[in-house]
Amino acid sequence: MSKRCYYETLEVERTADDGVLKSSFRKLAMKWHPDRNPGDNDSEHRFKEINEAYDVLKDPQKRAAYDRFGHAAFEQGGMGGGGGGMHGFGADFGSAFSDIFEGIFGMGGQRQRGTGRERGSDLRFNMEITLEEAFSGKAAQVRLPTSVTCEVCSGTGAKTGTKPKACSTCGGQGKIRHAQGFFTLERTCGACQGRGQVIENPCPSCSGSGRTTRERTLSVNIPPGVEDGTRIRLGGEGEAGLRGGSSGDLYIFLSLASHAFFQRDSADLHCRVPISMVTAALGGEFEVPTIDGSKTRVKIPSGTQSGRRFRLSGKGMPVLRSKQAGDMYVQVMVETPQNLTKRQRELLAEFEKLSSQDTQPESAGFFAKVKDFFGTGAGPG
Repeated sequence: MSKRCYYETLEVERTADDGVLKSSFRKLAMKWHPDRNPGDNDSEHRFKEINEAYDVLKDPQKRAAYDRFGHAAFEQGGMGGGGGGMHGFGADFGSAFSDIFEGIFGMGGQRQRGTGRERGSDLRFNMEITLEEAFSGKAAQVRLPTSVTCEVCSGTGAKTGTKPKACSTCGGQGKIRHAQGFFTLERTCGACQGRGQVIENPCPSCSGSGRTTRERTLSVNIPPGVEDGTRIRLGGEGEAGLRGGSSGDLYIFLSLASHAFFQRDSADLHCRVPISMVTAALGGEFEVPTIDGSKTRVKIPSGTQSGRRFRLSGKGMPVLRSKQAGDMYVQVMVETPQNLTKRQRELLAEFEKLSSQDTQPESAGFFAKVKDFFGTGAGPG
């Protein structure tokens, strides 16, 4: 039976670069990996084809030979005879396979081979705090149900007085290797699920897992200046590991509740304050609260326009892990009077008659431009 073209096997063009080759190999290897298709002989065959093709095409010398001679380059007599073109293939394959799939299938780092121990999962806890708490910091208590090490078996998973035994199928390695042609394939041991150990007498308290579920109360220190989305890590406070494995970490994700008065922009705070048109025209002052719980006075000069901002230096939020602080910005909005009495209307009408370009320069200038525009651009009315 003739062998498939390596490029067709990896579903790439002959001009594909190393990045395209690697990407296609990852995708296809994940799809046809025997662990994802247990008992499927066709998947195992496709997986071998994919690895054989990638091993050749990722090597510049092998790829050049294949492009020139095809599969004959690696058959008897090809590239020096006796299959010399594939020298060292079995050793190189194991290394390449590990580099590609570590982290994709959870291989490496999570389980200590031959010990049966597995690191516990990391946990996430969402916590909402107020803006005031973000300003001053907070010592908070976190209550959460999580897996902890079984106290009865001390995390071994075995019944008191017994111990886990090395798996007889894999010899305690957690992996089974078998050679086929040029390939040396390594698969997770199905008897011990890759742990390298089996528990013949499981602990009745944890059913052999080495951990039980319990609610815990933890203390977390929230420093001043944290922002929305800040993540705090509590090392080793996550889920307990299996059979004595190390615990995962707990990550506290902070979110800030909306505030009735302030809007936050990094370390700066913003607020809007309505003022009367009399205060805006004549000037004045008013008090505003600050995030630290005190008050401060803001002076308004005469002729203040709606939308003007006043900066209060250092009255904003603290900058995380520093002695600096942001500013507070007060934006005034001139409020138009409503529900006027007859006398108030008369006074405003009288004020309007007495107004001139000097008292309302912006509107006077604007309408002067409008008049010039229609006078020159639109012709006489």
